[in-house]
Amino acid sequence: MLGGELDVTISIVPLANGRYFAALDVPAQKVGRMPTEITVRGDSVLMRMPAAGSRYAALLDTVKREMVGVWTQAGVQSKVLLRYSPMPTTSGPGTRLAPPYREEEIVFTNPMSRLNLSGMLTVPAGPGPFPAVVLVSDLGAQDRDGTVGNYHMMGSLADYLTRRGIAVLRYDDRGVGQSEGSTETATTQALVSDVQAAVNFLRARIEINISRIGVIGHGEGANVALLAAGQPLPPAFVVSLAGYGLTGQQTLLEQQVALHKASKLSPALVQAAYERKRTMYDIIRLTAPAQALSIVSNMLRQDQPALDASAAQAAARHLLTPWHRYFLSFDPIEQLDQIRCPVLLLSGTSDLEAPADLHQTQLEKELRSFNHSTTAKRLPGVNHLFQPPKTEWTLMNGEMKPLFSAVAQETMREWIMGLMVKK
Repeated sequence: MLGGELDVTISIVPLANGRYFAALDVPAQKVGRMPTEITVRGDSVLMRMPAAGSRYAALLDTVKREMVGVWTQAGVQSKVLLRYSPMPTTSGPGTRLAPPYREEEIVFTNPMSRLNLSGMLTVPAGPGPFPAVVLVSDLGAQDRDGTVGNYHMMGSLADYLTRRGIAVLRYDDRGVGQSEGSTETATTQALVSDVQAAVNFLRARIEINISRIGVIGHGEGANVALLAAGQPLPPAFVVSLAGYGLTGQQTLLEQQVALHKASKLSPALVQAAYERKRTMYDIIRLTAPAQALSIVSNMLRQDQPALDASAAQAAARHLLTPWHRYFLSFDPIEQLDQIRCPVLLLSGTSDLEAPADLHQTQLEKELRSFNHSTTAKRLPGVNHLFQPPKTEWTLMNGEMKPLFSAVAQETMREWIMGLMVKK
């Protein structure tokens, strides 16, 4: 973005019928493969992202191989520059070296929701029994690897921990892969039962130490893990990676403010967008769904006059899912006083989605008031996806490749293994 620092990728593939397939990725916002409608007339390009209520109108410069235009979302306009980069290619089918541990495709059942969830269990070499963790993803429908573009957050973490003596269960969220159900209809509280089912699955495995099973959650997944720790038969420990400490509504509003500030919008426009979005969220929370659908759809069309009625309705329905309505009112602090197990709070100082000063501070303050086994650390330069500064990324074929912060990984491993020694 012109004057900003937010990385946006739009993959465009020409189709045989003369049209285009396009998808939006915004790694910092956990947006992956969002359907994008594209219309090209000469050097004019118009892209629409109905699910985000956004559009991008630009001019294509074939000499510089770039597009310069205006991005409109919620009535706010930002200048955006997109530069051409060829789609990644492979020179051959490639091979994957077998890891020094056992991998097992698994399916476990959540008896409360009557759903089957698919995943991967990785177990260190040797007889065991091993300590183990369940990995829980952030907002939205995530696969077991936490895939965002070519970055696999959960897959990388699972590999690191398993190589160092910790078994890991990671699973596809509801409605992803072979997992049943839908994330749009599952509230944050309902997802706790998925974690409980995963922990119980591990408790039934002979190679797993039944008293050394913990949960590592990221973002909303951290809040789900903390909720599970306050229930009967809790995990032995919890690691919170950038867990949210504000209400769901305030979390989403602050994320919008951070996005607009990164786009260098004026303070007046940032405040106006904040108030408009807050009003919309209040309507979603406090109004009957049918009426809220009409009002929110109308607000979207007023903010974006070019948005037709059907697109506005689709975008409004996306904002009115059971998950979204629940999350807006969700208070992550409310049930923390039930937690007795050790907790590690980790955040990065470059996290724009859940800034530590806003979120981890609240979680730490509340937990420390009654749980003396709470440890909190802030990692310099680490972002919300727990990637280190780009100067520490790997370089492959002349291209920077994102990776999981080595400091974050080792901090977790050391803390978990330290718990084993203490006990």
